[in-house]
Amino acid sequence: MNTRFDFGDADEAQIVYVRPVKVAELPEELREQAEGIDTLYAVHSAEGERLALVRDRNLAFVLARQNDLAPVTVH
Repeated sequence: MNTRFDFGDADEAQIVYVRPVKVAELPEELREQAEGIDTLYAVHSAEGERLALVRDRNLAFVLARQNDLAPVTVH
């Protein structure tokens, strides 16, 4: 669950979307890694590609900002 992802080199901050994901909706392989957690937070590109899954919303925003991305919340 702590695998690094290469977000690429962007000259300007790109928008990414952060949204909650129910662990029960994830593939079994990921559910097994998320023991005791009901909800994870996904970081998605503008095209909808899931870039990362993290334990909490704050961590999703920190991860995005550390990679020069501009996170916004999706409801």
